[in-house]
Amino acid sequence: MAETPRTLRLSLKTRFLLAAHSFGIRAASRSDHTVNRSVLNIFDPKAAASAKPINGVSSFDNTIDPTRNLWFRLYAPTSTATTDALPVIIFFHGGGFAFMAANSKSFDVLCRRLAREINAVVISINYRLAPEYKYPCQYEDGFDALNYIDGMTFENFPANLDLGRCFIAGDSAGGNLAHHVVLKACEHTFSNIKIKGLIAMQPFFGGEERTESEIKLVGVPLISVEGTDWMWKAFLPEGSDRNHSVVNVFGPNAVDISGVKFPATLLFVGGFDPLQDWQKRYHEGLKKSGKEVHLVEYPNAFHGFYCLPESPEFSLLIGEVKSFVQKQSSLT
Repeated sequence: MAETPRTLRLSLKTRFLLAAHSFGIRAASRSDHTVNRSVLNIFDPKAAASAKPINGVSSFDNTIDPTRNLWFRLYAPTSTATTDALPVIIFFHGGGFAFMAANSKSFDVLCRRLAREINAVVISINYRLAPEYKYPCQYEDGFDALNYIDGMTFENFPANLDLGRCFIAGDSAGGNLAHHVVLKACEHTFSNIKIKGLIAMQPFFGGEERTESEIKLVGVPLISVEGTDWMWKAFLPEGSDRNHSVVNVFGPNAVDISGVKFPATLLFVGGFDPLQDWQKRYHEGLKKSGKEVHLVEYPNAFHGFYCLPESPEFSLLIGEVKSFVQKQSSLT
């Protein structure tokens, strides 16, 4: 159960950025569960790929399927010797399955820093969004991206990739997506990819029940019960409720994963995130299923804190991810 949190103290700049983002999401979210993309784009600035290194990281975009707007942005650290083989982090962005993109500025900054400080190649996937494309389109795009990357040749890439040290990561809705893509990948034989771990940053899970954290944490940045209800409604097929197995993954309609060879999971939870009780249930569900899971809690972190580099927990998260990648990469 959620503990009563302390007062959340944020700088004026951070409060302004969060307020602007929240306003944009609300303004773009129609009552019929559609999205005004023109309004949303005003509040979701994009960053271009840059072959010229920015802060020691180069990037470029690669199209997988133009008919689905399925593509990725690859980030490679340029300070590493070209002979060094680097682990690969395949990243799925958040945004409630309905908002944001792989080239959203906040995610570009995050992926660039992950690549530089972890010394890894980061591949950020752009997938279809709800409500124009409902479940299971996002999961299909995620898995198809893995298959595409598995079959690619990398001779002309800016760094050597070691797909035998592959990590699937995601934040918020991307964390949910990462879980389900990994689950499907466990049943598939890849030519080159070997998934060494799952990195779930405040994953977006839920259910019909109202948890203590959802009830108590009202008025916190970015997330509200009304907002998440809207997102699930926009994402799920008509007639489904929040106890759908992809939402409430260890709920009444859960799929038994005890027999699945699921990789080790690194799970981040924030004390000011209304979704934290669902994330902790995810932690317990993985443990009860016999899976290795490492829970990292930041009592003063709000949902999406990692998209603001000035957040004090940002550097802590980077350090945890780096240690996890190094540890899991060393295992045979």
